[in-house]
Amino acid sequence: MQTNFTPDQLSNARIAEAESILRRCVHCGLCTATCPTYVLLGDERDSPRGRIYLIKDMLEDNAPASKEVQHHLDRCLSCLSCMSTCPSGVDYMHLIDLARGYVEQTASRPFKERLVRRLLAGILPYPERFRFAIRLAPLGRPWTKMLRRFGFEQLAAMIDLAPAVLPPSPKFEGPGTAATEDERRARVIMLAGCAQQVLRPGINDSTIRLLARRGVDVVVASGSNCCGALTHHLGDEAGAIEFAKRNVDAWSKELAKGPVDAIISNASGCGTMIKDYGHLLKREPEYAARAARISGLARDVSEFLGAYELGPPKRWSSLRIAYHPACSLQHGQRIKEQPRDLLSKAGYSVVDIPESHICCGSAGTYNIMQPEIAGALRDRKAKNIKRIKPDLVAAGNIGCISQLAGQVDVPVVHTVELLDWAYGGPVPRGLEPLARFVSNVPEPKQRRAEDFIHA
Repeated sequence: MQTNFTPDQLSNARIAEAESILRRCVHCGLCTATCPTYVLLGDERDSPRGRIYLIKDMLEDNAPASKEVQHHLDRCLSCLSCMSTCPSGVDYMHLIDLARGYVEQTASRPFKERLVRRLLAGILPYPERFRFAIRLAPLGRPWTKMLRRFGFEQLAAMIDLAPAVLPPSPKFEGPGTAATEDERRARVIMLAGCAQQVLRPGINDSTIRLLARRGVDVVVASGSNCCGALTHHLGDEAGAIEFAKRNVDAWSKELAKGPVDAIISNASGCGTMIKDYGHLLKREPEYAARAARISGLARDVSEFLGAYELGPPKRWSSLRIAYHPACSLQHGQRIKEQPRDLLSKAGYSVVDIPESHICCGSAGTYNIMQPEIAGALRDRKAKNIKRIKPDLVAAGNIGCISQLAGQVDVPVVHTVELLDWAYGGPVPRGLEPLARFVSNVPEPKQRRAEDFIHA
């Protein structure tokens, strides 16, 4: 793509980065076939190629983003399916992040949009605030129709998405180390997360149990917090950098205490963000090197387990699992087959969902900010899941789990919960009726040498 930036503009490091990305695009349009918003809406401006042109013109004009540009950039899910498709290697992820930051710095938004964005940024990354907000949600449910009537669709979506009942508190809560009772084979740091530990704390419990039973010490570092993805996708780069810095500081202290084999995330959206810390903090002199090291150690839990010998499962089942590969896992981290293989090795029958490359519509806060499009994508995904008639759905991201739960006729759980169950853990919450389809693998009898000696 030909660009027309002035030398003064290119002296700005961010503009120079944007230009290098833009120049890789050859207008081929292959990205349009896999872009969820273009597939739904058929509008070129709601495709990656169309948004690239909008971003190019916006940055070259060096003017505040127009309402039209805001509208179409806001509709991007950041699912990154286009990056999996692009033959030219266009770094769309960093381009859309740059564009969002530019929009927030130069353009104004209506009051209700600013209100919702501030609520999301001020609540979701903080577990205690988020837990309190969920407890208040029932008070707002009678008013959702009125909120929609007055144009507050996002507030209504926030209330609708809140669970009716909070799950029990996690077994392993707060900073500390879950030490293995076996010989220690590895030591990892785990991101506890923000929204996930409120919505489904059993995911962290399952991760810790599964790893600790296989000789892995699991550390939750004091001072670590939200990964920063939620604020970053809202265009608040400065806020995301502050979250990232706190994690880098907290994890660097643990790295100084002894060898760490990996920094584990069991929410794929968070994992994608942590793997990008080296890029996010590259202009921060005190953090750049440490952030790059942390990005190099970052692993999705399925990625770590896929390279780690778990041994034979303790339980076997006839359950038919529909595996949903979260966009942040299959496109953001380029991990698709490892979770599927782990489930198969654990004794489950795994089936693929049609159109598995298409986003379910969760995408961080997208199902709140763009409820109509998110709802259409959710319904499309649910229809495809129902076509293959599974017993349950497995996913590697809390956003996908929350988006699909209640929309299909079967439970939706995290992949690691099923692995924990197969390797000796308890029945995952909500799967109690399916326990009769799971049986223990008989333990081989321990025999002595004398048993083989006959007089």
